[in-house]
This record gives sequence, C-alpha cells and structure tokens, in this order.
Amino acid sequence: MAFPQPRPARPELPRKRVRTLECGQGAVRAVRFNADGNYCLSCGSDKTLKLWNPHKGTALRTYQGHGYEVLDAAGSFDNSRICSCGADRTVALWDVATGQVVRKYRGHAGKVNCVQFNEDSTVIVSGSIDSTVRCWDCRSRRPDPVQVLDEAKDGVSSVKVSDHEILSGSVDGRVRRYDLRAGQLYSDYIGSPITSVCFSRDGQCLLAASLDSTLRLLDKETGELLGEYTGHRSTAYRLDCVLSEQDTHVGSASEDGQVYFWDLVEGSLALSLAVGHSVVQSLAFHPSLPCLLAATKGQVQLWREESFQPEEGDK
Repeated sequence: MAFPQPRPARPELPRKRVRTLECGQGAVRAVRFNADGNYCLSCGSDKTLKLWNPHKGTALRTYQGHGYEVLDAAGSFDNSRICSCGADRTVALWDVATGQVVRKYRGHAGKVNCVQFNEDSTVIVSGSIDSTVRCWDCRSRRPDPVQVLDEAKDGVSSVKVSDHEILSGSVDGRVRRYDLRAGQLYSDYIGSPITSVCFSRDGQCLLAASLDSTLRLLDKETGELLGEYTGHRSTAYRLDCVLSEQDTHVGSASEDGQVYFWDLVEGSLALSLAVGHSVVQSLAFHPSLPCLLAATKGQVQLWREESFQPEEGDK
C-alpha cells in the first residue's frame, strides 16, 4: 500500500530582525526588492535612490538626479536598469552600472507616486496624483507616453503590472484592472481611498489596502470579496500591502510602528512585528524566501524566519 505523501511544511513567516540599514537618505519613502530578491532599492526624501545588498548590509551605489523626494522605484528583470519616480513630477530611467539617468519622462501634472516595469522591461508604467496612469516606451526616443489611462477620478496611489494587465489603486476608492490583451477595463469599488494594490503570486486574486484600516482580497475575475483583514492602523499615509512568497499570508504596514500578517484563508492575525515607534512607510516581500524589508523613518530593516542563520561573513 502507498503511504500518503507527507504534508508540506507550513511556510514560515519572517519573525527575526536580522539587519538594520541606516540609509542616510532622510526619510525612506519606499523600499523594493529587485527581480530575484538579491538586492533592494531605497527611495529617500533627500532626492536620492540607493542600491543595496540588504542580506550583507552593503550600500552599492547612490543615484542622484531627481529634483525632489523619490517616492518609488523598480528594477528591470535583467537588473541592468532602474526606473524611479518622485515629487518632481518626473519618471527616470537609470543605467545601474554607470549610475546615470538614461532618460527622463515628463508629462505628469503632479507628483508621481508609483512606478513599475512591464514584464520584459520595455515599458515603464507610472501613476500620479494627477489621476492618470502613463505608459512610457523605454526603447524609443519619444518624450510623450505611448498610452494614458485616465479613468481614475482622483490620484493614483499604486500600480502593479503582470504580463498583460495593469492594476491600479486610486484615492477615488476604486481598484482598476486593465486587460491589455482584451482591451477591457474592470473596476471594483472599495469605497475608501486605496493606498496599495498587488496581485497574488498565482495571479488569481487582488489585494487592496485602504484608509479604513482594512485589507481586502478580491477574486480577480469576478471581483468577489474573498477576505477582509483588520487590526492595523491606516488612516492617513500611503502604506504598502504585500503577499508572502507562497500566497499563504497577507501583510500590511501600519501607522503604529508594526507590520501585521494575517492567514490568507482564515483571516486570523498570524503575526505582528514591532518595527519601530513611528509609521512603517513601506514593505517589500522577497520573491521566493520568507524575507521581509520594512522601512521606517531613515532605516530599512531585514526580517527573516526564526530558523535563519546568517553566514559567517554576513554578520
């Protein structure tokens, strides 16, 4: 007779603070892993962008070229380029190796909150308080966007991009999903200003955080509400929400200095991490490990699972 397969081990959550990066950039507005999770970017209120190896705690390069606070950044899939955006209304494309700005895109009428590459890093997608999402072609020299999505009635706070979709969250309380293949727009009304949106890793669900201190999990195709998660505080700031690397837990930054994780299916609070005494501005979850970056004030903290042991050279 065949023995039943052993149940896979329950995924661990990051519970142990392994490292703190003192960024020296004023307030850290956003922290983002690169595509493989080996590096991260920190966006500063001092107009700089920094590239780190957070696992070793080393700063690799500082990128200067924005005229005001840097609010978001993303790395290309091959790690050769970075896109960033800021309160100077511009989107910048950087060469990682040289540290130079390759191109600057001007067209937004207000500060640019969020930026993402598409899957093959040929297009940059940006969202602004001017209520538009703009798509910029990295390969051409044309200064104007190749597409402007202007359905939002208020500022766009968050954008995410899949292979054929753009997901946006807006202060007008709506999550909008643009299916670029089908040329369709799907809109779900949350009712409270949205601060952050993301796709689940399996692409079936959408997670949205809003200023009523609630995260909501929606079925991507139907818009059905699958779960609500509360316990954190989000009433005034643009805070990030994340999904763990295996979609087992949803997480949120909080204005009380904590990061909260809930069981995705049960909705129960699974963990709270004491990050600091002030607002946790930004979160990034590693693409394949139980590893979290959390930004508060001028620092970024790296959290790992309980069983994690740093290598000798990394201490």
